[in-house]
Amino acid sequence: MKKCHVVYLVCTAAMIGTGIGAAPASAGHTTHVVHPGESIQKAVDAARSGDTVLLTPGTYHESVKVSTPGLTLRGMGRDTVIKPSTEKAAEENTCAEDGNGICVVGTKDENVKGVTVANLTVTGFKRTGVFSMATDGLTVRNVTAVKNGVWGIAQEQSIHGIFRGNTARDNGDAGIFIANTITAEAGAADSQGTEVAHNRLEGNRIGVTVRRLRNLAVADNHITGNCAGVFVVGDENKPKAGDLVVRDNYVVRNNKSCPKTDRLEALQGSGIVLTGVEKVLVADNTVEGNSGKSSMSGGIVLAKSMVGAGNSKNEVNGNRLRENSPADLVNAETADTAASNTFTGNTCGTSKPAGLC
Repeated sequence: MKKCHVVYLVCTAAMIGTGIGAAPASAGHTTHVVHPGESIQKAVDAARSGDTVLLTPGTYHESVKVSTPGLTLRGMGRDTVIKPSTEKAAEENTCAEDGNGICVVGTKDENVKGVTVANLTVTGFKRTGVFSMATDGLTVRNVTAVKNGVWGIAQEQSIHGIFRGNTARDNGDAGIFIANTITAEAGAADSQGTEVAHNRLEGNRIGVTVRRLRNLAVADNHITGNCAGVFVVGDENKPKAGDLVVRDNYVVRNNKSCPKTDRLEALQGSGIVLTGVEKVLVADNTVEGNSGKSSMSGGIVLAKSMVGAGNSKNEVNGNRLRENSPADLVNAETADTAASNTFTGNTCGTSKPAGLC
């Protein structure tokens, strides 16, 4: 068996090296090999469920839309780079028209299932590096999303997502943005176990934004140099956002200064912020050196939402905080809701109001 396995690997490598466009893969699936100067979209359109579109190192100038279930779009590391096209697309390409790099999109009636985007860099797009909507079980892994106009990696109206091992740096808004819906007012959606884990998020407006969702985890991420580290956002709609976990993250020196927007005040020095949410567990995070003068500045901050909705029944437990300003822990709630949020077992020096440490 070992000899046959080695022969198969040698043959596959030879096909890639000689420019053959498709190599057979296991279980009847095909690997479609694309080289710089060739069309990624043509390979994606030719692929079937279970196939892999493999991008060799180099720079590709195009936007790519994926709607085939079970497809893997994979580069060969950070040197596989996707940038905006310098030419107008010959055919209608809504992904490009919307200013996105890679789009994974289902339909109004059916989520696209089991797509993977991995091992590549996407940079310079007007809106989003990797955008997804109406997906089930999308995996975005080892993707570097740099200097995109709005979000590095974004998803809405989706379930079971896995965002792991990515780097999102210097994007205009959030490095990773996960939401129920972007364009409409609605209650929080159940993301059914979506995971944002082991990512590196630096130099963005916000490292991770979770907006109007329930049932997910933001865990073990390295979040530094943003204007704000983590935002968990809700409002007055029902069901209320929350019932999720933010734990074991390293949230340090998010002191970049960002001006106000139509939806949010100026930001600087915010570590982990909860606004208008319930039943969020914030546990075992390291939160240090986040300092600013915004109403949302500080280490771990509970603040009212943009529409004045309060936080309730949240647990802030076992976190390690120091040198955050104006305080390590901030509970900016009115008396009727403040008492329902609990702060236990945290290592910290200062709080507003006093007595939370």
